[in-house]
Amino acid sequence: MNTAVTLPDPASGNAARYAQIVRSSKKTEWQIDRDLLQNRSFDFSRKFLPDGLSQIGRLTFLAAAEARLLSQIQGRTYAYVFGLVERFISAKMLDQGRAHVFDNQLALEALVRFSNDEIKHQELFRRMETMMGSQLPAGYRQVADPNDVARAVLAASTWSVLALTCHIELFVQAHYVQSIAPREELCPLFKDVFKFHWKDESRHVVLDELEWQAEHAKLSPAECDLAVNDLIALVEAIDAILQAQSASDADYFIGNVSRTFSIEETTQIKACVLGAYRWQYIISGVQHPHFGQLLRRMTTPAQMSRIQTALAPILSH
Repeated sequence: MNTAVTLPDPASGNAARYAQIVRSSKKTEWQIDRDLLQNRSFDFSRKFLPDGLSQIGRLTFLAAAEARLLSQIQGRTYAYVFGLVERFISAKMLDQGRAHVFDNQLALEALVRFSNDEIKHQELFRRMETMMGSQLPAGYRQVADPNDVARAVLAASTWSVLALTCHIELFVQAHYVQSIAPREELCPLFKDVFKFHWKDESRHVVLDELEWQAEHAKLSPAECDLAVNDLIALVEAIDAILQAQSASDADYFIGNVSRTFSIEETTQIKACVLGAYRWQYIISGVQHPHFGQLLRRMTTPAQMSRIQTALAPILSH
């Protein structure tokens, strides 16, 4: 029997939260060139992604220059993957906005602003790719097309897409606050990119939660059960992308250092990069306390067990 908690109708009592998000969006609005890039460039004498996210500290046999290069490669992929997921997030939020066209205009405005932010982020990450690609060696590969990924994700249930989006934007907060902001050794522009990104996502995650709860309130127990299956499938699809990208990035790194690694070292590099990507894009979100709380409120114990079973191979790695 389905024992999931039925949440109250989010349409009642949330008008003030949508209004606050709109006010905050207007107050903190920023532009890529005027406020962030300002004709600056990336400092390739520094690391991009911190060790807390890249897990490069596990590779004790790397020289400092090698560790720096691998950090920069991972930083390049970090931007690419965010641009990838924001393609489907922006489209989904436009869809969500349509539900508010004839009622809460502040909710509509908040979601349109959310989508606009994600479109801006996609432009920023495309420009980062151009800037990084002009300095790093040729041969870097992006394994998944954003439009193909968006089409596949958007074919899933709304509940599952909103759950995945909430998961992503919660780990964005944790990554910046816990790992990126405190590290003075990182490239200043790279840090600033994710500072500005964090500012927007701190608003977006509130909308994710409101919209996810509203969608949950509409579902029958059977529909919720199918949505859980969709969420599991989406996470597995993301993991497949991460496996392919990590393998590509590890080969790219190994091919662009000035020495040959042993078979054991090569194996360790590939395992480290895959582990880092799984940590960045799946585990750090799954283990976020607030996401866990939300997921438990919107699933039954049996559904949570299915999710945990599906995640077990990723978590154990």
